Amino acid sequence: MTDLDTRTLEAPGATLRYDIRGDLDDTAAAGRVLLLVGSPMDASGFATLATYFADRPVVTYDPRGVGRSVRTGAGEPTPDQHADDLHRLIEALGVGPVDLFGSSGGAVNGLALVAQHPEQVRTFVAHEPPLARLLPDREQVLAACSDVYQTYQRSGMGPAMAKSSR
Repeated sequence: MTDLDTRTLEAPGATLRYDIRGDLDDTAAAGRVLLLVGSPMDASGFATLATYFADRPVVTYDPRGVGRSVRTGAGEPTPDQHADDLHRLIEALGVGPVDLFGSSGGAVNGLALVAQHPEQVRTFVAHEPPLARLLPDREQVLAACSDVYQTYQRSGMGPAMAKSSR
């Protein structure tokens, strides 16, 4: 599965870029679309994983303000905004319910999507959602998360990722 069809989608406050691997016009395969989402990771983080699903179309995207997607609105995007973007993306694909794999912030955004539009998702895997507030040592974990986030805002993804791996 080497063909990559890159498209854009206009959403309120953003222009989203997404990639399609495989044939959405193949009726049998289109009914089994796999959507891989992360946040703040962009589509490139799923390039290798997408190759393992040659039996179906795979869609990856850059969330608003990340990678090739442009955020034109003010403020930090919320999970509900990301869920609306995913909702619009699934509608634009025109394939009915999708199988969804959400990693990290993509898992949180996927949870928001499933809560708002359950009819659009057939199967959802929430991989490592950042739900630190549920932990018994949440104060320490949330302080560490805040430090990583502030590093990301100040210095970018590389320094923040280095800090998060400690």
